[in-house]
Amino acid sequence: MLLTNLLATLAVFASATAAVATPPHRRQNSKCKPDKPKLKRKAWHTLSNKEKKDYIDAELCLMSKPATLGLPGATNRFEEMQSIHQVQGAIIHNVGAFLPYHRYYIYAHEKLLQDECGYKGMQPWWDETRDAGHYSTSVVLDPVTGFGGDGSGPNGCITTGPFASFVNNIGPGYWFGPNCINRYVNDSVSVMAGQGYIDFCKQKQTFAEFWPCFERCPHRSGHGAIGGKLLDAVASPGDPLFYLHHAWLDKLWWEWQELDLATRLTEIGGVNVAPPRGTPPRPDSVSPAFPEVAPAPSVFPPAAALNPDLASPYQRPAGDPGNITTLSHVLNMGGIVPNVTVADVMDIRGSGLLCYEYA
Repeated sequence: MLLTNLLATLAVFASATAAVATPPHRRQNSKCKPDKPKLKRKAWHTLSNKEKKDYIDAELCLMSKPATLGLPGATNRFEEMQSIHQVQGAIIHNVGAFLPYHRYYIYAHEKLLQDECGYKGMQPWWDETRDAGHYSTSVVLDPVTGFGGDGSGPNGCITTGPFASFVNNIGPGYWFGPNCINRYVNDSVSVMAGQGYIDFCKQKQTFAEFWPCFERCPHRSGHGAIGGKLLDAVASPGDPLFYLHHAWLDKLWWEWQELDLATRLTEIGGVNVAPPRGTPPRPDSVSPAFPEVAPAPSVFPPAAALNPDLASPYQRPAGDPGNITTLSHVLNMGGIVPNVTVADVMDIRGSGLLCYEYA
């Protein structure tokens, strides 16, 4: 019964705002330098213990820095990243911009770690295929050199690892109020990170076919198998595992792009706005603590809820002539980094804004 309920929740999760938006910044200098190789994003299990500690220390640093942008609910810089994801939840999931938005979102997080917390490395990724079927024993969840393990107690709060004492003010759902990082690790769900699921999506020939396949699986493997905060469609970046999970997804999307770069560096599509009762639903269409993707508010008594203002720039897509995602679609980061367009993030090799590769 537990697995059935969880899979039902995953299906809802996969079938899926405040400050003045900064304008699109269409042209930025590449981070690549002619005399230097591209920086490598490495798998977590390949990092040395020192490299792991450096990354975790930088994340803790973000959590300790006061918020500066006035984003809803955020009390620190880490939560500002989470807030901009929450307020745009209904226009960055189950839409054509899902993959490019999260590619730039991971870049924004990486840049914050580097610029504000002195992190010298790159964003690591979780090799979830390696751990498919046994997430619970992954080195990523190590209590000493990783992100802490499974949750426990009535609320599923984590009690081990460097983030066990972190009090998060974003979520559940569209609520704000003190809550913990909670997890309900389920190895059965983690099989969806297996190579077979990935290969099935990689066989898709067009972006219109690939994107929805990929957003269902393998996207939901990490969210669903970890559960708790990470399964909360809009507040999921409150678990630091989010960034390793989505860096892995970005790697897989790039591998699909590489199969036909001539076409796939410019191929985009899909709708800009999911249905009002999609997943996540728009904040104006449901109770803020919608139970489909978050614990009931009685678990973490909320202090406030997101204002369902559809006139907000964070709840309205921009840059396209209609409801179809184009290369001119604006990726809004709420001032954390300058806004860019989908076109700016289609190539990670240094021809534009991005310059990295996956090791």
